[in-house]
This record gives sequence, structure tokens and C-alpha cells, in this order.
Amino acid sequence: MARKLVIKVTCGSEDPERCNQAFTVASTAAVSGIDVSLWLTGEAAWFAVPGKAEEFSLPLAAPLADLLASVREAGRVTLCTQCADRRSITPEDTLPGIRVAGAPVFVEEALGEGVQALVY
Repeated sequence: MARKLVIKVTCGSEDPERCNQAFTVASTAAVSGIDVSLWLTGEAAWFAVPGKAEEFSLPLAAPLADLLASVREAGRVTLCTQCADRRSITPEDTLPGIRVAGAPVFVEEALGEGVQALVY
């Protein structure tokens, strides 16, 4: 059975440890060959915009920009439609390869066979 991990990160710089933990788990799983889908929601939506991950800092943690890059390369990153709209982020404003999708797509992914879902 294929292994798939869906991670929804709901926080950003206001909760740096929880935010970084989500990206660390997603990156580690992706580079380990697990099919990873990372969802950027709430304040994490800003990390879909170029340069925003580089602004994030947490002592003794891997740079968020590097973690995001590894997930973009080895997995899939999705920006929540409503979260993007509330922040006036358009698809043209996002990093290459980041898709914009809503709750129906998240539910479909999270309920798939062999899926583990985590929310941070």
C-alpha cells in the first residue's frame, strides 16, 4: 500500500515552533520518499509568497525556506483558497508549483487510502 502524508499547517511566525515542526515533518517525509501533501492555511498562507519563508527565523531550526523548497521538489504544496483570498494572495503571487485549492480537495486527499493526516 502506498504511503501518503497530508499535513495542514495553520500557523506562521506567531507560533514559530509549531510552524517549523510542520515544515520539518513534511520535508523529512518528502525526502524519505513518502508522498507528501503540505497545505498552507491561516497565517502559513504567507509562505506561498516568494521571500516570506526567508523572513522566518527560529533558533536551532532548519531554515524554513529550505524545508519548503524540499517539499516543493519532492512533494506537493497547496495554498488554501479562502486563506489566500483573505490575504489578497493570487495564484500569480505564489512560488512556482504551488497550487491553490479548497476544502473539497483537502478532504479528498485526507480521506484517501493509506493516508495519514496531521494538522499543526
